[in-house]
Amino acid sequence: MKLPHLKPIKNLFQLGCLSLFSLSTSYSAERPNIVWLFSDDHAPNAIGAYGSHLKDEKVTPNLDRLAGEGMIFDKAYVGNSICAPSRATLLTGKHSHLNGKYTNKGSYNHDQNQFQKVLQKSGYQTAMVGKIHLNGAMQGFDYWEVLPGQGKYTNPSFVTETGTTKYPGHSSDIIANRALNWLKTGRNEKPFMLMVHFKAPHRNWHPAPRFIEAYKDRTFTEPDSLFDDYKGRGAAAQLQDMSIEKTMRIEKDLKVTHPEFSYRTKDYNSKERTGKELIKWKYQAYMKDYLACIAGVDENIGRILNYLKDHDLDKNTIVMYSSDQGFYLGEHGWFDKRFMYEESFRTPLIVRWPGKVKPGTRNDDLVQNIDFAETFLDIANTEIPTDMQGKSLVPLLEGNTPSDWRKSLYYHYYEYPGAHSVRKHEGVATKQHKLIKFYGKDVPNGEEWELYDLEKDPNEMNSEYNNPEYASIVKKMKSELQKLKLQYKVPKEL
Repeated sequence: MKLPHLKPIKNLFQLGCLSLFSLSTSYSAERPNIVWLFSDDHAPNAIGAYGSHLKDEKVTPNLDRLAGEGMIFDKAYVGNSICAPSRATLLTGKHSHLNGKYTNKGSYNHDQNQFQKVLQKSGYQTAMVGKIHLNGAMQGFDYWEVLPGQGKYTNPSFVTETGTTKYPGHSSDIIANRALNWLKTGRNEKPFMLMVHFKAPHRNWHPAPRFIEAYKDRTFTEPDSLFDDYKGRGAAAQLQDMSIEKTMRIEKDLKVTHPEFSYRTKDYNSKERTGKELIKWKYQAYMKDYLACIAGVDENIGRILNYLKDHDLDKNTIVMYSSDQGFYLGEHGWFDKRFMYEESFRTPLIVRWPGKVKPGTRNDDLVQNIDFAETFLDIANTEIPTDMQGKSLVPLLEGNTPSDWRKSLYYHYYEYPGAHSVRKHEGVATKQHKLIKFYGKDVPNGEEWELYDLEKDPNEMNSEYNNPEYASIVKKMKSELQKLKLQYKVPKEL
């Protein structure tokens, strides 16, 4: 375990006068509390501070406040854009092929090394409340209370070491309530790490009753690619099953038969819509519910931030916010995630660290969710296990980008056949280019490549893989992909 940065001891007398009490006091002063706020499927462009084609700055006032007091990461990404694998990476600091969680299906090995176990052994009190989506009993937490699987939006049940409890109300409110209850009654004098994981805004986007009609009179700006025809891409984009047009369900997703959504039922029944007109209507209904869910998350984040401030905990507490991946808000005509395309590959990351992070700053270094575990441990001044694959973000938070900071990111998606029919693929991304290889069953010739020039084509509308002008870039990116696979110990058979 790495010792805190104590001032050097000048003589033996001073050493003799250092009591265990004074050592522990200095030790605590060097180890801030950590509050990790996490949501499910929150696209960065649904946060006011990030900016968005949605042009609604009022949905996330508390996250905007957090961003104004801290740092926004503009280029934060995931390694596998799907819920359970992303959360496994968060806990282990490893890509899916090493932590064993490739898809949403199957078990998760809780016995493996995880950052919260290291924190707990080093003297932190650890707690987890909300959605984790990893089957089995949690380890390394002094207290945990989690949703089983995906959990429910309304009147959800929570699982603990001692059993299951059902709470009345909306999940976002209850998750915040349980987290605040732990802050009030569960913690002790130790530095603590509290994870608060919201279910929202996961599909089917059911907001708390007070937010159901919050945006009913709003008309949101459509993304330019809402009616994408996928001509500039390969088979994977054309054969997916995650379109607003074909996949999004009028009844279950948009809730036109649900009694709480009577205003929408009336609107839907008022006019017969087909073709593009129906897609436009579905998009607007989707945005109203998605953003209403986020408004509920943001309100509860405000409650937590206010509690920290009111109880004089804010000055020695790092607050971090992220999501398990990004999400499509109509771009390419889609919802959901999974692809290595930018909207689902990228995730929000906001960090407030009083005295360390300069308020109102932005960072554009390439960071990934394999970095989160190492960052928590570095913040706690604790040794980082050598088998973790990411890098601590602490230097970036302090405004110093190391000269050897990564220039590329590795990605791998495995869940096919599976929900939404997104083909297996892996790839490499730099700030300027992205190379993707789709492979396996139902991919033409078993392998199909795409290359994007992110500076000229940020919306990834046209693959340049077969463009002779990009031949040298393709070669360079393939070499970088192989280098990363060796670095991250990716098995050849995957």
